[in-house]
Amino acid sequence: FVAQECCVQNAAREYAKLYAAEAETLEGFGEVPEIIPIFLIHRPANNIPYATVEEELVGEFVKYSVRDGKEVNFLRRDSEAGQKCCTFQHWVYEKTSGNLLVTDLQGVGMKLTDVGIATLAKGYKGFKGNCSFSFIEQFRALHQCNEYCEMLGLKSLRTAHQKQRKATATKSKNLPNSSTGKKIVPKKAREHRDFLSSEH
Repeated sequence: FVAQECCVQNAAREYAKLYAAEAETLEGFGEVPEIIPIFLIHRPANNIPYATVEEELVGEFVKYSVRDGKEVNFLRRDSEAGQKCCTFQHWVYEKTSGNLLVTDLQGVGMKLTDVGIATLAKGYKGFKGNCSFSFIEQFRALHQCNEYCEMLGLKSLRTAHQKQRKATATKSKNLPNSSTGKKIVPKKAREHRDFLSSEH
């Protein structure tokens, strides 16, 4: 478990570095959230031989986002750090084509720790997160873009989600009818297929 914790946090840290490199070039963006490194240590003489070590964060500890995205947090919505964390989530989501999401962003000011990563069930480029892939769907449905999303030129997730739903609805309306001589798909089978295609 501790090895996975290190792997997840340090993977998220790499995404945060890339995000910072892009955001820092923008005029007026300002300070960028940083995910602090976490280290795995082996203590062979101890009953619990593995442990993690990281920098101590001093100050007010805030959860800017939670794993499932359902919690409403005013500090997340109203603070600069909170908005930039939400933008970071959106940036990672877009850069990975919706396959990966950094979640559970929390820490002191712009320094974050103990984060989570959600990937689709199959993982992303050989990496599997520690959170359910349903968090990706929830993020896509609940995320509201802010000024930092706009500064980075990120696409609105609401528009993309609505277009995808309309495309699925249009496909089901354009099924072949009996006049073309093709077989009509029974309604139950059609609903099942649409449900499966909407998951991909």
